[in-house]
Amino acid sequence: MCAGVRPTTAGHAAHRSTRDRSLQWQRCQQGQQGTALMNLLSWFRRGADVCAAPTALLACLLLVAAPVARAGESDSDGKNPDGQSRTGKDSITVMVGAGYEHIPTWIGSRAYRYQAVPYVYVEWPDHFTLSTVDGLRVDLIRGEQWHGGPYANYIWGRNRSELSKRLQRVILPISPHVQAGGYVEYQATSHLSVGSTLSHDTKDSGAYFDVYADYELPAIGYLQHSFEWQWQAMNGQAMRRFFGLTAKQARRLRVKSWQPGTGSQQMSLEYDAFMPTSLHTGIVLGLNYSELLGAASESPIVRRYGSSHQFTTSLAFVYRF
Repeated sequence: MCAGVRPTTAGHAAHRSTRDRSLQWQRCQQGQQGTALMNLLSWFRRGADVCAAPTALLACLLLVAAPVARAGESDSDGKNPDGQSRTGKDSITVMVGAGYEHIPTWIGSRAYRYQAVPYVYVEWPDHFTLSTVDGLRVDLIRGEQWHGGPYANYIWGRNRSELSKRLQRVILPISPHVQAGGYVEYQATSHLSVGSTLSHDTKDSGAYFDVYADYELPAIGYLQHSFEWQWQAMNGQAMRRFFGLTAKQARRLRVKSWQPGTGSQQMSLEYDAFMPTSLHTGIVLGLNYSELLGAASESPIVRRYGSSHQFTTSLAFVYRF
């Protein structure tokens, strides 16, 4: 499973492959740590130069980084103390850290904010994964290629203080909440996995359906990286909560009322990467571009006060136990 840094952004679930990717931490021996750090700084300098131009943000998305927490690592000789071979499925991976993210203030907003975020990633391959990125996934299938079981995630809402002064008097805030449901995933190849989640708000009537594909790219030196594509749909209750306007609200904003139904809500592309800085530490960096679709993008809230183009950037320093 790729390890991202950001929590779910603006009410959306982000998904990662649950396959076992044994990150080659042993390649960062202490005699090579200086080289790894120089490579990392070089990548950051290049990223800063590219990101200087706003028009290059999408190109940045395709060139820089965010997740890779890999489960179960072997010793440098690939064996246990008793001399037997060991795989990642025999061990639990624990990573913790902290960082910052740059996200839209609310789903569909054109304004952005920075916020500090914790980073937690715990994986027991073929059993469960718990993280600040993907929430909780319990694998009940435990197959070589098929995985699936219960799924839960904590979803960020929309604070009134994050809205513009005009919207603050009209649009209702959305409290953070928990979604619960299930997931299924298929490991097509050693690099490609596809899957889907179906979840429901635990304290509301919103329902969400996601389809995703995750492709692990060939490593570049110590850099581990991957692409993820995701499509999400919402039922009518969730769409109206995030993008709807009653007749009264519409009159106050001098726009037409909007009561969307079930349909496509968002499509996104994310580039994730991980650069180790020592045997136990590393930096994760993520760039995500999302495009609101259908009734979500056509909402007067988005068209007049926001944008259907959503960018998220995240960076964190992590420690692997």
